[in-house]
Amino acid sequence: MPVGTSGPEGPGASLAVGSGEAEGGDAAIGVATFAGGCFWCMVEPFEQLPGIRSVTSGYTGGWTDDPTYEQVASETTGHAEAVRIEHDPRLFPYERLLDLFWRQIDPTDAGGQFQDRGASYRTAIFVHDERQRELAEASRRALERSGRFKGRIATEIVPAGPFYPAEEEHQQVHRRRFGHYRLYRQASGRDEFLRRHWDREPDRKRLESLLTEEQRRVALERRPEPAHAHAGGDGSEEGLYVDLLTGDPLFGTRDQFDAGDGWPAFRRPLHDGLIVREAELGSGPPRTALLSRLSGLFLGYALREADADGHGGHYRVYASAVRFVPRSRLAEEGYAGQLALWEEGH
Repeated sequence: MPVGTSGPEGPGASLAVGSGEAEGGDAAIGVATFAGGCFWCMVEPFEQLPGIRSVTSGYTGGWTDDPTYEQVASETTGHAEAVRIEHDPRLFPYERLLDLFWRQIDPTDAGGQFQDRGASYRTAIFVHDERQRELAEASRRALERSGRFKGRIATEIVPAGPFYPAEEEHQQVHRRRFGHYRLYRQASGRDEFLRRHWDREPDRKRLESLLTEEQRRVALERRPEPAHAHAGGDGSEEGLYVDLLTGDPLFGTRDQFDAGDGWPAFRRPLHDGLIVREAELGSGPPRTALLSRLSGLFLGYALREADADGHGGHYRVYASAVRFVPRSRLAEEGYAGQLALWEEGH
């Protein structure tokens, strides 16, 4: 049954169709629906990003009501495995969801995805309104023109129909069955394919051309930066520190303090889902490096030891690895949603 009527959401409960906004009175929440092969692998890339409210695995695009996993796998329902994403467009707009979607799939494969074969594993963008269709078609054209893939782009753009949430055992598999999920994903060939097509030498050359010499030295080569080289903000003016390439808001001055070592220090990131922590093993003591999730740029380190003021661990961020946007320019530079949350006290 559609959202907004009585009854539970689960297998056999169809979620809302229609516009790209979720029902339930909150018009600020957008809805996106993507099919990208096995839905186990399509949840983790989207969750924990700013503005993502939920990512639900399910079935859509077919003619059978209330399908089960076994029915969909039998290729008799017309449905594809898919994910339904509810998001706050102010913080993570539909255009960025599209960009992230393309980076999870082989869009040239019309017969399934990686080791999973059949129409239930096809790729598709299920659009909820005309604006989503226009944006999806524009993103597909841009991908075709990029020359990144040699084959024809086979991913369909079709109107969204009823979405049936999958059984509980197929929700959040990457968390509930972490070991099994990792083994499956590695064996599928998905990650190797994505590395081969999205981590190319031309991409690295283009990335280097967008950064200054000092930014390349720190953010790409992970070389140390002198202390007191602030990126336009030293905590005396409110604002955000954002990713050099994607513009993602990573840290804010409200969480900034003086750790006494000359580098910007923060008690927490703005959105934990935009930060990746990576063990760095070398000749010295092991450290935890910080990377921006969607650009891969090196940011600094997570420090466990107490700082000069006696606080616990904190985040040391190198000034050349981020860009400072003062509060007075947040709306002008496209951070109106973040500014609104700030003013609401979030």
